[in-house]
Amino acid sequence: MIPDSELILNGDGSIYHLNLKPDDLADTVIFVGDPDRVSIVSQHFDTLDVKKGKREFITHTGTLRGKRISVISTGIGTDNIDIVINEIDALANIDFTTKALKPELKFLDIIRIGTSGSIQGNIAIGTILASEYAIGFDALMQYYIKPYTDIERRMQEEISLQFPKLSFSPYVGKASERLMKKIAMELPHGITMTAPGFYGPQGRSVRSHNVYPDLIKTANHFSIDGRQITNLEMETAGIYALANMFGHHAISINAILASRVNEQFCENPQEIIDRAIRWVLDRI
Repeated sequence: MIPDSELILNGDGSIYHLNLKPDDLADTVIFVGDPDRVSIVSQHFDTLDVKKGKREFITHTGTLRGKRISVISTGIGTDNIDIVINEIDALANIDFTTKALKPELKFLDIIRIGTSGSIQGNIAIGTILASEYAIGFDALMQYYIKPYTDIERRMQEEISLQFPKLSFSPYVGKASERLMKKIAMELPHGITMTAPGFYGPQGRSVRSHNVYPDLIKTANHFSIDGRQITNLEMETAGIYALANMFGHHAISINAILASRVNEQFCENPQEIIDRAIRWVLDRI
């Protein structure tokens, strides 16, 4: 039995942060960062059965072409991803009456539709890019035991060599091969770098001095087995690593809104985001 202090439920039996009960969650879950983007996705659904929210976590569950789907806003950063993935895993795999693990585990499909900036000059603004791997430049996975594949281990080692001044240990996660084939076969693939902040941690300097002033340049030159770091954002590595740890299937689809090497930002962000949403929903 899981203690009440470890799995906290609200008075109505819903899970603490997401404010959801097990039946509210579909087996296919779309993550978006912005709470306002939830309704932009769910407006495409044929039916809408659940609309719940608490803090930055808004959930809509409905059906599209007969398939039940939930879309959840995660907010920004892997700290929020830690909350959301742990709570959707509990919704899927814990009996809330007994607070015991269910005898048969359920493995969810998790699809992130997010915004990102490219760090390679040949990735144009407006590109829809799928993250094959993600490298976390944050501390989330220092608190979890996760199995790593040989290539993930080599990526960690290569990152440590190419970023020798790092005071922490980056971690690596991989996209679901099944979801890559289903959703992203026709998209460019890459390695996504996940940062724990938007300014200094992503190499930006507005009115500050950065410990890693060459972050973008160094990431731009990273290479392993012909793969490069292609883009930079704030959630994907946490999603992949935790999904890998729990056995869920995850993929991150990135709407490229900025070019960090060309120092440009798009003029039509919503149009690019809408295109990424339609891409996923047409293939889900």
